[in-house]
Amino acid sequence: MLDNHQKNIATFIHLSTFSRFIIPFGNFIGPIILWVTNKDKSDFVDAHGKQAINFQISILLYAFILGTLTIPFFIFKIFNGIDFIDFHGFHDFHINMGKPSPLLYIGGGLGVLAILGFILELVFIINASLKARDGELYKYPLTINFLK
Repeated sequence: MLDNHQKNIATFIHLSTFSRFIIPFGNFIGPIILWVTNKDKSDFVDAHGKQAINFQISILLYAFILGTLTIPFFIFKIFNGIDFIDFHGFHDFHINMGKPSPLLYIGGGLGVLAILGFILELVFIINASLKARDGELYKYPLTINFLK
């Protein structure tokens, strides 16, 4: 039988991922501290802690992959018109605001995908915390299970 303390700890594990907006890597530090200190006391807390940490690691991996794909498109677009062999200083430097490159469209599309992923991440975290508050188990979608 679950008591309110276990439900609250599981809820705070999910909500502690929002601490990343205040503390660097708070989305990992908060859930790990709460999970490690309470995982032996309850299987319910243990399951929610593993899910929250696995989801944050998965999101980090997906963001790294998207960034690795997106950043080169913007760099190639910015440095497209610069001749590095005959570069005479900053007085010759200009940015051409002409016709957009297809690389910019691809990079912009990946950027929009990253924004949608961020919004979905927030929705999933809130949903997981509500399920934990109600005493239900929650499995994040698109999560790689690093901790089993």
